[in-house]
Amino acid sequence: MKKILLIEDNKDVRENTADILELHDYEVITAENGLIGIGKAKRHLPDLILCDIMMPVKDGYDVLEELSHTKETLGIPFIFLTAKSERTDFRKGMNLGADDYLTKPFEEHELLEAIETRVRKNDFLRKEFSRNIEGINEFFLEAHNYLNLEQIEKEYRPKSYEKKDFIFREGDGAHTLFFIERGTAKTYRSTESGKEFVTGIHKAGDFIGQLSLLNPKGIYLETAMAIDATEVYAIPKSDFIHLINDNRDVSHKFMDIISNDLIQVQDQLVNMAYATVRQRVAQALLSLHKKGIIKDSYYEGLDIPREDFAGMIGTATETAIRTLSEFREEGLITMGHARRIIILNKDELQNIAENQ
Repeated sequence: MKKILLIEDNKDVRENTADILELHDYEVITAENGLIGIGKAKRHLPDLILCDIMMPVKDGYDVLEELSHTKETLGIPFIFLTAKSERTDFRKGMNLGADDYLTKPFEEHELLEAIETRVRKNDFLRKEFSRNIEGINEFFLEAHNYLNLEQIEKEYRPKSYEKKDFIFREGDGAHTLFFIERGTAKTYRSTESGKEFVTGIHKAGDFIGQLSLLNPKGIYLETAMAIDATEVYAIPKSDFIHLINDNRDVSHKFMDIISNDLIQVQDQLVNMAYATVRQRVAQALLSLHKKGIIKDSYYEGLDIPREDFAGMIGTATETAIRTLSEFREEGLITMGHARRIIILNKDELQNIAENQ
């Protein structure tokens, strides 16, 4: 049962509105002024707030502003109720962050439709989706229902790649977003000298190709290659475009899911220009460990080809190998089965990454 906080100083309006909501299976908490409403909002954390504007002690604008600056109440959907219909009042409320605006007297169906829309939106935006194909299909199904778009597919079929198989190549037409269900892949760009700049090592749960689909030239900006046996799901560009363009809320949620570590890629480019080799190696090791590609076990993890590791940090393979050897001699890392890197001292690596 969804919980609604109704803040309204007019007793008749407050009681009549509460009766309507309770008849439609909402739990209703009432407050007769803004100050009491703020306290009840923080105490009960309702699923939605209905709030009058013109009230004693604290008006609706004060209520919204204070709750918008409180972490626990920040994301609660907020609908203004007011007898004033001037455009300036509407604009002020929306600029403060209100989700909707109902002018009194309102029809019962208007009230219920506004609440249902905002609660459904909030449920969708708050929901966490698993980073596997079941979770991705669930997201697409939820988005399909949220947007009411028949053209969004809801199930995808896997495709398998062996080690060193290309998933897509730089310069090819970008028609597909890929989701890694199993295995590991690298993405890289080719430099003018023919060397590879590794833009990322991606594991199960990551998307690849998303930036290319936003590229106005319509081509992949990098190459993706399987590092080991890898299974991916192909999501058509048409579905991607619907989710990006058709609704701002769905777009934000989708971009959050597919973003992977794009900020980390940006940081990587900055580090290439300013950080020392030891810093870059330490940062790369910690990043791969955080992603679960480097493990703490002798037999687990992935053997990262040294040329790929060098491509991640923008240095020659020989330099990367020499720095790894230094870290090994210093007791920071060791080598497990089949040349797998194992981190022994994360704290000291973090110190190097930040300070050297």
